[in-house]
Amino acid sequence: MQRPEKAKPVQAAPAKKKGGRPGGPAVPPKAKVKPATFGDWVGGARIRTLPLAIAPVVLGVATSYIVRPEWQWLLSALCLAVAVLLQIGVNYANDYSDGIRGTDRNRVGPSRLTGSGAARPRTVLTVALTFFGLAAISGLAIVVITGHWWLLAVGAAALLAGWFYTGGKRPYGYYGLGEVFVFIFFGLVAAAGTMFVHTGGVSLEGWLAGVASGLIACAVLMINNVRDLEQDRASGKRTLAVLIGSLPARIAFTVLLLAPFVILGYFLLLFPNALYVYFALLAALPASLIAITGKTPPEYLLALKLASLTALLFGLGLAAAIIF
Repeated sequence: MQRPEKAKPVQAAPAKKKGGRPGGPAVPPKAKVKPATFGDWVGGARIRTLPLAIAPVVLGVATSYIVRPEWQWLLSALCLAVAVLLQIGVNYANDYSDGIRGTDRNRVGPSRLTGSGAARPRTVLTVALTFFGLAAISGLAIVVITGHWWLLAVGAAALLAGWFYTGGKRPYGYYGLGEVFVFIFFGLVAAAGTMFVHTGGVSLEGWLAGVASGLIACAVLMINNVRDLEQDRASGKRTLAVLIGSLPARIAFTVLLLAPFVILGYFLLLFPNALYVYFALLAALPASLIAITGKTPPEYLLALKLASLTALLFGLGLAAAIIF
């Protein structure tokens, strides 16, 4: 008769180390993100892009002065408000939409409110919609003053274009069409539209001012997307820079930035003081050189800043040449 086997002692399970696997190395806790400060929210407005909104409106006011040499301060202020508020609204909407998609997770430029976790997505969305609403109210005031009710359709199109740039299920900014939106709304509509609400028509000078402003705005967007090219490609954001490649995009940036100085030749025939606007090349030429030869995101960021400065100098300078 066999003896019953002695029960083997039960070994205690290895103790779990806090924050890690049993017996394994501890997993470091996730770093906490500081809540967004007032300065972070100001940065989220992307102040350096505001010249793209200011320049075409100032040019629209100046070209309207050719036809009707009188100051219409209220209309001018409302047109400027629409452009600036829409620009800020688009910037916050872009922050929100890219952030929730994860596009900004590995960005190399300035951190974003949503992508960095510094602000709740719903809060960023609320701020974006607030600026869109303020732009809509300013636009409605223009319509009431001028009586051109069909401009409501233009305003609605601008708001929808601003949202669907990176928002919605199929944002057109993810399919290489961002420059089209920028050229139309921050070029033609901003400059020619401003002239229209002041005079009831648009002259050749108004259209050319819109084209020049739109080209510079496209240049700024292009170099911004060159800076983020690799991250956008990895995230599935197919900007025009991603579609055509880095070198062609940098060449396109140079062409877009310098082409307005060719258009400036037409204004020089009518307004001798337009010659001084060529001093804006002191910002445009270095920006072009940096873009062509640059290889790092900080270099492209510097080119972006110089391009934004070019937009401001070109717009304010040409407006002054037309009026004075």
